[in-house]
Formats: sequence, structure tokens, C-alpha cells
Amino acid sequence: MEAEITVEYDNSKLAKSIADAVSADNSETPRGLVIRTESKEKIVITKILCNGKFGTFVATVDDLLFSIGTAEKTLQETTKLRVNEHL
Repeated sequence: MEAEITVEYDNSKLAKSIADAVSADNSETPRGLVIRTESKEKIVITKILCNGKFGTFVATVDDLLFSIGTAEKTLQETTKLRVNEHL
């Protein structure tokens, strides 16, 4: 099974930050599961290859989307804090 998930952001800096945040999760994967995340311009691209069970594949996609959402929220809160510090 394969999936390619792409998410577009407002700028390349944000896309790189998101890709870097979720790429740490790509380092150790079970046998038969390959995940690669990169940013190109304003887009984050993640490719998932799974030779295992369908449940593993679905859980991996779910984990990735959750991690992206968490990274987005964290960056949003960090940006708010930086703006408030300058007021």
C-alpha cells in the first residue's frame, strides 16, 4: 500500500518547519513500513509505503495527520507568543 499526502502552507518557512517537526517521527519505523517527509517550496510531501497489515497503514496515516496538526498548533502558539512579547 502507498500514500502520498501533501499539505500546502502560506510560505516555505512554515512548510519546512512542519516537515522538520514530523520528520523526527520518520526515523524508526517497523519492518515493512517506510515514511519520507520533505518540503518543497510551500508544500509538505509525505510518502508512506507499507508492506504490512492494512491496520498499520491506516494507523500510520492517522498518526501523521495528528502530528501535522500538533506541529501546526504549536507553531501557531509560538508565533502568538512572539508577537505578544513585542507589544
